[in-house]
Amino acid sequence: MHNDSYVVIMAGGIGSRFWPFSRTSNPKQFHDVLGTGRSLIQQTVDRFHDVCPKENIYIVTNKDYYQLVKNQLPFLDDDQILLEPVGKNTAPCVAYAAHKIVCKNPNANIVVSPADHVILNEKEFEKTIKTALYNSYNKDVLITLGIKPSRPDTGYGYIQYIEGNSALKKVKTFTEKPHLELAQTFLDSGDFVWNSGIFIWSAKAVIKAIEAHLPEMHELFHEGQKYYSTEKEESFVEQAYPQCKSISIDYGIMEKSDNVFVLLSDFGWSDLGTWKSLYDIMDKDADQNVIEANAMLYDTNNCIIKTSKDKLVVIQGLSNYIVAESDGIIMICQKDEEQRVKEFVADAKAKKDKRFI
Repeated sequence: MHNDSYVVIMAGGIGSRFWPFSRTSNPKQFHDVLGTGRSLIQQTVDRFHDVCPKENIYIVTNKDYYQLVKNQLPFLDDDQILLEPVGKNTAPCVAYAAHKIVCKNPNANIVVSPADHVILNEKEFEKTIKTALYNSYNKDVLITLGIKPSRPDTGYGYIQYIEGNSALKKVKTFTEKPHLELAQTFLDSGDFVWNSGIFIWSAKAVIKAIEAHLPEMHELFHEGQKYYSTEKEESFVEQAYPQCKSISIDYGIMEKSDNVFVLLSDFGWSDLGTWKSLYDIMDKDADQNVIEANAMLYDTNNCIIKTSKDKLVVIQGLSNYIVAESDGIIMICQKDEEQRVKEFVADAKAKKDKRFI
C-alpha cells in the first residue's frame, strides 16, 4: 500500500439498462445485485482495501445519491464524496477529482474505476492494479486495463495494441461497440482487447492531458483549486458543471493522446451493463435458468428471473426470457431483445409518473 495511491470511484450513473431493478432514485450500484450481502459500490471499495489508505478513496456521484453513499460507506468523510449537480459523462468527473486530489498531493497516483463492475478474481485484480500503479507513478502515461475477449461482443469498446515484450502495450486504436462482423474480425486478429473502463495515471499526467485536449474543462476545474476542501467547494462545482461539455474520458482524452498504454488483464471482469451480462456470470440450474426469486418453473429454460422473495412466481413454457420485478413494476422481455429496455424506460418516463423511473 502506497500513501501516494488514490482511488476515484465513479458512481453517478442511473443504470437504466437494468430497469426496473435500477431506478433513478436507487440505481444499480447501490444494490446487492449478486446476492453477496454487499452492494456493487461496497464490493468495489472492498477490492481496493490493500491498494490505498481509506482516506485516499473518493466517490464521485450525483448530489441526489449523497445519503445512499453515506449509508453504505459510513467511513467516508464528506470531503471524499464529490457531488455532481448534473451528469456530464466521465470526463468532468475525472477532471474534478484529479484537480481536487492534486491540491492535496502533487505526487498522487490515481486509479479511476466504475462503481458497478464485477470482478471474479479479486486477488489477480489487486495484483494487476498494483502493476499499473507501479508503471504510472511519476510518469507521463495514461494506462487502461484491457480484457482478453472471449466472444465477439458488440456491447464493449475495443482497444487495438502494438505487440511488445511486456504486459504493458502501446495503444494503436480505439473502437466503440462494433457491429458483430467487425467484432469477430477483432477477435480473430488477436491484437484487440475489451476496454474495461478502468484507468490508472498520475494526477499530473491526466491533468496535462485534460489541459491539452479539453482546455476549457481544464481551465474550469483549475480555477477551483482555491475552493476545494473548503465550504465554498459546493457552490463552485454548482457553477462549473453546467459549463462543462458532456463527454466521456475515452472520447475526450484517451483517443486523442499519444501516451496511452493498455495493460493486458485477466481477472474475471464484467461491466454488468445489461440483464444478459448478469445472466452470463451467475450460477444456473439444470435448465440453464438463473433464479433470484421464490419461483416454481415448468418447461422453462435459459431464463433469468429476479423478483422479490415475498412473492411466489410461477412460470410455465418460457425460453430465453428476462423476468424482473421490483417495486411495483414487472418486466417480461426476451433476452435477445434486451436492448429495448431503454425504450421501455423512455416510454415509462412519458407516463410522467416518477414511481416507474
